Amino acid sequence: MNGPSRDNSVEEDDYDSGDEEFFLDEDDVIREIAIDEEELPDREDEEIDLVVDYDDDDDNVDDSFYVFDRHTDEVYSVACSPTDASLAATGGKDDKGFLWKIGSQDSILELQGHGNTVSTLAFSFDGKFLASGSFDGLIQVWDANLGSTKCRLEGSGGSIEWLKWHPKGHLILAGSDDSSVWLWNVDKCVYLNSFYGHASSVTCGDFSPDGKIICTGSDDASLRIWNPKTGESINVNGHPYHTDGLTCLSITHDSTVAVTGSKDGSVHMVNLTTGKVINSLVSHSDSVECVGHSPSSQWVATGSLDKKLIIWDIERSSPRCTCDHEDGVICLSWLGMSRYIATGSMDGKVRIWDSLSGSCVRSFSGHHGAVQSLAVTADQNSIVSVSDDGTARVFRISDYN
Repeated sequence: MNGPSRDNSVEEDDYDSGDEEFFLDEDDVIREIAIDEEELPDREDEEIDLVVDYDDDDDNVDDSFYVFDRHTDEVYSVACSPTDASLAATGGKDDKGFLWKIGSQDSILELQGHGNTVSTLAFSFDGKFLASGSFDGLIQVWDANLGSTKCRLEGSGGSIEWLKWHPKGHLILAGSDDSSVWLWNVDKCVYLNSFYGHASSVTCGDFSPDGKIICTGSDDASLRIWNPKTGESINVNGHPYHTDGLTCLSITHDSTVAVTGSKDGSVHMVNLTTGKVINSLVSHSDSVECVGHSPSSQWVATGSLDKKLIIWDIERSSPRCTCDHEDGVICLSWLGMSRYIATGSMDGKVRIWDSLSGSCVRSFSGHHGAVQSLAVTADQNSIVSVSDDGTARVFRISDYN
């Protein structure tokens, strides 16, 4: 015998019942499911976002093929030998510097002797020497091949903010937080000259590519153009120059123009013969942290905390393209003579950009803190990045050289 059938259809009038409430009869219950009330959301949390953010998986992705993890605190500086593609050096907040070979856990030399943060590192033009500068006011020079100490250079005792080698000789230039600049001869381990004129910390500086001029930038918002032999200088400041401290500078390959960036977000071009501001590159809205000239074209790149990398055409003083990041841009490096440029960001990513199109062609994950510095190996096949996470990571870039 067939049991009675129940009409499960719902008439439109039944659904549209105004204020009348619907109830289930016991006969309507098919199965009871037990629910743990502790797992139920509070009423104010009733709206649950069911979208899965797969970007979180980036935290577990490491695109590097080698990690150097001997530091115990934030790493601030990295340098690669210009002659040995396997040799790199790093320095950090743990008061330590290391000279190490990519891919080897055995060939590691600790650069001992510093008593404070190792803030800056650089190899000489021929790869023979490595210099390490520290907040303890000391610069130590090492024989990169033997691993032995060549000499210890002391200035006024103020923290060493940066150091640069002469492009054609064994001379070291360094800037200090006590507003002084110092010059030494490494071959003879002797002091050559000191330069005074800035009114605050000397935050950036360099030799011109021809080695005949010294440029230094300061937190006093000025640029000084020095004669390295006489110590005489041209002071660049005031309108229409920067209104806040300088953070970075780069000099054109013909040694005629310096491009400077500032905490005020401005970028200016200065004639090194006259000291006159010849142009202003206006586009950034926050501190400009890095600047670098392309070795193969009349372009310069600037990176800023406004999350932008801008490629400028120097001849036209106009932006070619803008490369948007997810967070502030801290450092950059052109990849040899190619059209590609690498950036390090506060979001922990290293990105490769095509300067012709402005497109990001590669993004490297692995770091868990801001990327503070970048260096490219001598063979242009790898890039080394250092981070607040205490590591140096090496990524392959052979497709972009």
